[in-house]
Amino acid sequence: MAASPLVPFVDPESPVFRAHEGGKLGVHATKPLRDRDDLSLLYTPGVAEVSLAIAADPSLSSRYTARGNTVAVISDGTAVLGLGDIGPLGAMPVMEGKAVLFKHFAGIDAVPVVMETGTVDELVEAIARIAPSYGGINLEDISAPRCFDIEEQLKDRLDIPVFHDDQHGTAIVVLAGLLNSMRVLDRRLPEQRVVVSGAGAAGVAVTKLLQRAGVRDVVVCDSRGIIAPSRQDLTGHKSRLAASTNPRGLSGRISTALTGADVYIGVSGGTVPEDEVALMAPGGMVFALANPTPEVHPDVAHRHAAIVATGRSDFPNQINNVLAFPGIFRGALDSGAPRITEAMKLAAAHAIADLVEEPSVECIVPSVFQEGVADAVASAVVALARSGR
Repeated sequence: MAASPLVPFVDPESPVFRAHEGGKLGVHATKPLRDRDDLSLLYTPGVAEVSLAIAADPSLSSRYTARGNTVAVISDGTAVLGLGDIGPLGAMPVMEGKAVLFKHFAGIDAVPVVMETGTVDELVEAIARIAPSYGGINLEDISAPRCFDIEEQLKDRLDIPVFHDDQHGTAIVVLAGLLNSMRVLDRRLPEQRVVVSGAGAAGVAVTKLLQRAGVRDVVVCDSRGIIAPSRQDLTGHKSRLAASTNPRGLSGRISTALTGADVYIGVSGGTVPEDEVALMAPGGMVFALANPTPEVHPDVAHRHAAIVATGRSDFPNQINNVLAFPGIFRGALDSGAPRITEAMKLAAAHAIADLVEEPSVECIVPSVFQEGVADAVASAVVALARSGR
């Protein structure tokens, strides 16, 4: 197991540690167990009838077990928050927290499953073997580029929804924020020049979803600069990005990409100096999403951009995945959809954006506590599932 590079001070009396003591989840029964009659119905001999019926028709498992409302939240702890590779036990508090969010916002029972890391094939095999217990799989905090292959192989292998939230949840909420930014600034999304800083899980998904939404000019940068076909150091997923982005053929540092750009989307955890932010087109948009330290501090970003968003809850315009994933899975489970499609992700982004009746520079996405967010996203997913999209 990987060791954490951090050595935090553990204060059992602090509010944070007290909130997590004993874990954040438990198990509760949904049917009463009061006497021998209840026991004979819930367990032997009555349970045998249900087991035989499901064996004959596996689709009945969604109705007569908890499987139809249960999602596995799975991680190997290799890319946890901004902490990096801290191993499965280090990931467990985060996975528990994710499960709490599933239950609170969408009424979905979620089970944290952390496992020792391994090769792509080993993880796919392990996840596929436990999949019959669940109605969906939410992959979480798995390092890139492995996460891309793991998700794709599981989607091909399983007949239940598989969703890597670090990728797609982020992308959906970013697009929702940009849709409303266009309304505030009276612009058209396809005409914007977008710079995505970060070519990991979130950066790849944001880029792909923006392209599907009509954005024509996206330039992706990593720690070495602009991703372009001329680079000789590109891995497989970065080579694919180079082939589908950067239509003006830019090369060099991120400062070149930012010159005249309308939108900056940071999902890298790095830092962009103010003099480089100042190169952007006037009245632009800065989405600096690294948490807890944004790539561009909001105070700096506001000096050069009309709209500023972060991943933090203490600034306006928080781009928070919880706006997306509970409703995505609620809709997928309710509709029986075997997978979450690209059309569903686009529809989810529009549903989230539409919940802000009068967007402004300080309100481009709804609050995570706004009533009806998960329901609106779920309805959008269900509508597409029923139409076969």
